[in-house]
Amino acid sequence: MNRLAAERAVVGPFESLAAQIHALTDLLAMANEESDPEMARLALEEVERDLPTIEATAADLERKSLLNGPLDARNAFVSFHAGAGGTESCDWAAMLVRMIRRYCDRKGFQTEILDWQDGEEAGIKSATLKVTGPYAYGLLKSERGVHRLVRISPFDANKRRHTSFAAVDVVAEVDDDLEIEINEADLKVDTFRSSGAGGQHVNKTESAIRVTHLPTGIVVACQSERSQHQNRAIAMAMLKARLYEMERDRKKREMDRFYGEKGDIAWGSQIRSYVLQPYTQVRDERTELKTPNVQAVLDGDLDPFVEAFLKQQPRE
Repeated sequence: MNRLAAERAVVGPFESLAAQIHALTDLLAMANEESDPEMARLALEEVERDLPTIEATAADLERKSLLNGPLDARNAFVSFHAGAGGTESCDWAAMLVRMIRRYCDRKGFQTEILDWQDGEEAGIKSATLKVTGPYAYGLLKSERGVHRLVRISPFDANKRRHTSFAAVDVVAEVDDDLEIEINEADLKVDTFRSSGAGGQHVNKTESAIRVTHLPTGIVVACQSERSQHQNRAIAMAMLKARLYEMERDRKKREMDRFYGEKGDIAWGSQIRSYVLQPYTQVRDERTELKTPNVQAVLDGDLDPFVEAFLKQQPRE
């Protein structure tokens, strides 16, 4: 029944769109054949009024048809890591968190902070969000990679231009029944005190969890819940998701394309560049799409970049 509902969700809107197009085509033909000029004018006005809605529906269906991966409909875990560069990169990582959260707000997705490590002076060293909503992973996977920022530094008294890097990692939330074997002996589990904004348990109990998967070096952390047990469960779900994604990457040889051969959060491995000085431009290195409206992109207007990325990807 679930599969039937999913198929109907695809076929239904397509058949509805086809019926609207046929009705509009008939109306246009009637306007061309109408002998009464007033009736012809009214018919043409109706065509002009309804056409933008049909075009928007067609564009939305095309966008959904691109989200055909086996995990595209899932929720997503989005992690942010500041690159080399100290305060500059930490501030840039925080700006990326804001950008992604603004985009999620536009899509009606819910975001939850699972882990947050503040920078020493400003911004963040790392953060992890859980994004909940239909096709969250399918839409956000385009942001996976290294992001580069060029600007006049607000932290430089001499007002010099700086280049900063931060990495975004996106993995899909996987089912609990997915067969991924995790040996407890391969895990290093650390507990620490939460560093959240407040609350009676913050900094009083060691409820936060950090799990290191020793064979792969993957580290996941969660401090969003008061219970250590709940934080561990969420951390293990993130670990399972990352191990699954790593296996997919290994099979598809995608890691080099996303992060470069060494995976450095530095020059030459970026997927997108955001330039604020000496000109304004956002350029995606994979699709070559660019726009001068940097502020709109930083405010979450990522749809053009997401769609260009999806259209470029091979169908899975």
